[in-house]
Amino acid sequence: MTEIRTVGVIGAGQMGNGIAHVSALAGYDVVLSDVSEAALKAGMETIERNMSRQVAREMITLDQMQTALKRIRPSASVKAHEASDLVIEAATEKREVKEQIFRALCEVVPAHALLATNTSSISITRLASVTDRPERFIGLHFMNPVPLMKLVEVIRGLNTEQNTYEAVIGYTKTIGKTTTNAEDYPAFIVNRILMPMINEAVYTLYEGVGSVASIDTAMKLGANHPMGPLQLADFIGLDTCLSIMQVLHDGLADTKYRPCPLLVKFVEAGWLGKKSGKGFYDYSGDAPVPSR
Repeated sequence: MTEIRTVGVIGAGQMGNGIAHVSALAGYDVVLSDVSEAALKAGMETIERNMSRQVAREMITLDQMQTALKRIRPSASVKAHEASDLVIEAATEKREVKEQIFRALCEVVPAHALLATNTSSISITRLASVTDRPERFIGLHFMNPVPLMKLVEVIRGLNTEQNTYEAVIGYTKTIGKTTTNAEDYPAFIVNRILMPMINEAVYTLYEGVGSVASIDTAMKLGANHPMGPLQLADFIGLDTCLSIMQVLHDGLADTKYRPCPLLVKFVEAGWLGKKSGKGFYDYSGDAPVPSR
């Protein structure tokens, strides 16, 4: 079974920098790569800022933070993963992008290396098929924000070997996560349930049943959700929500998964949620306010 010492992470966005964060704190050497130097810089700044919060809350010590930061090596080249034992892809939720990344990875990673994807909806078997090691390929779906959320969905493809599964289970335990096994069907468990709920909340807004504020307040106080579905959609990213709904709609061929036209319109307008400054809420002021 592969011994994991160096963890590679591809994509320095909110998921990738979170995975790098928890891996470095757990004692792994981490290679964090992204095609964008700006994204790498922002990702490293986010990691340092989030670790500083943990120090302030006495969750970790300053020494642990400084040691962990030294373990992370940012790079703009996929070739930086030539010594990684496990590489986790956390790029945009587009199948073509992920497939391109894995094809490039297979040219540089060592023969023993395991490959994983943080996809929240795309077929693990399909992504594995473009690699030279489908038996050493697996899905590791982290929850956002990674440093705080305890769950990782583990999804095996048709060819995933038991040794691969056992190795990544060992890794997830060392970073303090709890795993749940999901079969390789569109959106797995969490998003198979969560995204249709969010999509229905958008339909509720689209059809005028309630306002942004009333929908979120109703679900927070009426269903004891910590965050309303529209606010949560903004936090996840409306483009990601739309991509997952499209995977569900295409993969299951059921009209109940049809993305709400209002969600499509927001994404087309560039209203992607918190990361773009505007979605169902406007984040340009001191506090978010409904955008419509």
